[in-house]
Amino acid sequence: MYNMEHYDEENYYMQQEDDWDRDLLLDPAWEKQQRKTFTAWCNSHLRKAGTQIENIEEDFRDGLKLMLLLEVISGERLAKPERGKMRVHKISNVNKALDFIASKGVKLVSIGAEEIVDGNAKMTLGMIWTIILRFAIQDISVEETSAKEGLLLWCQRKTAPYKNVNIQNFHISWKDGLGFCALIHRHRPELIDYGKLRKDDPMTNLNTAFDVAEKYLDIPKMLDAEDIISTLRPDEKAVMTYVSCYYHAFSGKQKAETAANRICKVLAVNQENEQLMEDYEKLASDLLEWIRRTIPWLENRMPENTMQAMQQKLEDFRDYRRLHKPPKVQEKCQLEINFNTLQTKLRLSNRPAFMPSEGKMVSDINNAWGNLEGAEKGYEEWLLNEIRRLERLDHLAEKFRQKAAIHEAWTEGKEDMLQKRDYETASLSEIKALLKKHEAFESDLAAHQDRVEQIAAIAQELNELDYYDSPSVNARCQRICDQWDALGGLTQKRSEALQRTEKLLETIDQLYLEFAKRAAPFNNWMEGAMEDLQDTFIVHTIEEIQGLSTAHEQFKATLPEADKERLAILGIHNEIAKIVQTYHVNIAGTNPYTTINPQEINAKWDKVRQLVPQRDQALIEEHARQQNNERLRRQFANQANVIGPWIQTKMEEIGRISIEMHGTLEDQLTHLRQYEKSIVNYKPKIDQLEGDHQLIQEALIFDNKHTNYTMEHIRVGWEQLLTTIARTINEIENQILTRDAKGISQEQLNEFRASFNHFDRKRTGIMDPEDFKTCLISMGYNLGENEFSRIMSIVDPNRMGLVTFQAFIDFMSRETADTDTADQVMASFKVLAGDKNYILADELRRELPPDQAEYCIARMAPYTGPDGVPGALDYMSFSTALYGESDL
Repeated sequence: MYNMEHYDEENYYMQQEDDWDRDLLLDPAWEKQQRKTFTAWCNSHLRKAGTQIENIEEDFRDGLKLMLLLEVISGERLAKPERGKMRVHKISNVNKALDFIASKGVKLVSIGAEEIVDGNAKMTLGMIWTIILRFAIQDISVEETSAKEGLLLWCQRKTAPYKNVNIQNFHISWKDGLGFCALIHRHRPELIDYGKLRKDDPMTNLNTAFDVAEKYLDIPKMLDAEDIISTLRPDEKAVMTYVSCYYHAFSGKQKAETAANRICKVLAVNQENEQLMEDYEKLASDLLEWIRRTIPWLENRMPENTMQAMQQKLEDFRDYRRLHKPPKVQEKCQLEINFNTLQTKLRLSNRPAFMPSEGKMVSDINNAWGNLEGAEKGYEEWLLNEIRRLERLDHLAEKFRQKAAIHEAWTEGKEDMLQKRDYETASLSEIKALLKKHEAFESDLAAHQDRVEQIAAIAQELNELDYYDSPSVNARCQRICDQWDALGGLTQKRSEALQRTEKLLETIDQLYLEFAKRAAPFNNWMEGAMEDLQDTFIVHTIEEIQGLSTAHEQFKATLPEADKERLAILGIHNEIAKIVQTYHVNIAGTNPYTTINPQEINAKWDKVRQLVPQRDQALIEEHARQQNNERLRRQFANQANVIGPWIQTKMEEIGRISIEMHGTLEDQLTHLRQYEKSIVNYKPKIDQLEGDHQLIQEALIFDNKHTNYTMEHIRVGWEQLLTTIARTINEIENQILTRDAKGISQEQLNEFRASFNHFDRKRTGIMDPEDFKTCLISMGYNLGENEFSRIMSIVDPNRMGLVTFQAFIDFMSRETADTDTADQVMASFKVLAGDKNYILADELRRELPPDQAEYCIARMAPYTGPDGVPGALDYMSFSTALYGESDL
């Protein structure tokens, strides 16, 4: 048996076009298209040997025509075929053909000589598709892409100028036939009148292309227009086979296309540089003009007559600092960045340095900016001085008004308050409160003496400065002084009345105070006890519930002493009632020191007695629940303490496999996939642990002293383990792809890995820039800062500050890229011109994109050589100017 999975020099050779997708052959429409296309393709080569086939699965059964086909398309001789008619002879011939295919770097899978000899249609078509891929498509290369991708890119480039043509694949993009017609017209415009074709007439388009290709390009009809149109998605392999014939028929045009691409690349660089120059000139002009307009405004020192006008000037200046200047600061910074970027691009593309217009150099802009900031600083100082000067006269008047308003607000209602007789019906506590309040008022009154004196002093100063509104200031000051004298007299009278009333109520108050001192703490004790007995406790361990039970028993032991205290407090209240009745004291209200009464004390005591047995039952039930929770904790911990270390061990083993170099990459990949399988098989234990965790959550258990692992730790570790094994397998697969695509041997890859591991000092599988630089120096690179920055932009395009092993391999295999020169560009133009010393505008428009063609036509000088013709353009001087002194 042979392998049908093969690879080319760049990317595992299309992995047999996604393993050839054999199941798609079950679609009768696709199988019909493949039979016709593959048969026509084989006959296009077999006819060179004077033969052909009629039935693709029957005519290859004896292996003779199969061997002949391989000799024709490869140009090589195969082993001598067996001429016998027996089955063993046929199998021998087919095996020789399969051996030859394998010798060309193609591995076949699931195809054996017996299946071809038996006429297995699916396997026969698969074998022919493998031959087509290897000998007709593999060697197609367009702009660093190859095989299928290269062929698709070639089709897109060739059909780009044609309306209604959009080639994105090898199936539905070709159904309207315009793609085939565009390819023919692009290379042989005299064969098809493309302007008369219509997108809504695919039958005519397809038949036109097929007929013209067969008649003039020697490409046999491999497809039926009816099949293409009637099939929802034409067979990709059939279309690709037929399109590859177009590529080979027009391959002679490849050299001109390459030349055109080189010119496009060079012109694109020049166009970009010119745009950057124009942007710099415009931005510099705008910034200098803004500075020119702004400096005179900042140098204007004409003062205003009013504070409002000066404040408006200050506000305008703040708007300038806050709104207008910051964008200009950004523009100045961006201007310098653009200038440096432009100079760097010109230097890297071998262009002369950019010299801005006179007066627009970065230094000129910096000088102008310095003048602007000088004017700005002086302007701000002048504004502040002018505002201070205008503020002086308004300050004293405003200060007087503020102090007078504060004093008047403070005195409002004070005379009425001092004349109240509220003490006549007040209790002793209220009298004492009124006395304290009055003492505080007297202190406040004394403190306000300073403010009254300040008000009088400010009024005097305003008079001395001849303030324009002095009469109103004097009148207001006099009212304040008169009111101040009246408040002093009323304060003294109220103080004397309060002190007389206080002595009358002190005797009764002592009795109230005694009751309050005893009743308050006892009441608080009962309220605290009721609160504790009704409190919904939350515990998490057996120890906690046992502690609550112990505390409850201690509480019950204090109840007899509490009952004695209750009876003592009730006795005090009875004594107060007896004294009031005996001396006929007129007491307003109840006990001023407490709101507690005997009825309330008795009611709360009864409530405490009822709650004690209820608390006993709740503690018993909670103790049983905590015993069950402890069992769940131990059950979860026993599993978590095994799974957690297992995950950590697997993570470390995977890390060692990805860094160590034991065996080939395929061996490492096999080893990792075995690890992946063992890890996946461990999933039931994770699920079992999830079930135990669910029980813990339902029981509202929040901690577990028997383990340091939580379910979240296990989940995160498990997800990281799955991610790490998948990422590591992907990295090895990518290394295999890189090795095969770049032609790197296993020994070279081992050397790369050894170098990478040596300089990966942290053993993380990633080098930081300093380690990478040391590695390059050890390999012989002569690195300056610019060169190292260039290399880092390749290996770390996202500027993450790290270099992966994959990026390291890519860099080591791509350092041979060439650069464009004036001679190369000149040679490319000569190819487009058909080896002439000049080129015509029509030739440029035919081979280059429209915008770049017009760019060249506008800038090329007329050709003055003796062999010139009207309209000839000098591409040689144009190419030289691209890399030297010029106005480009």
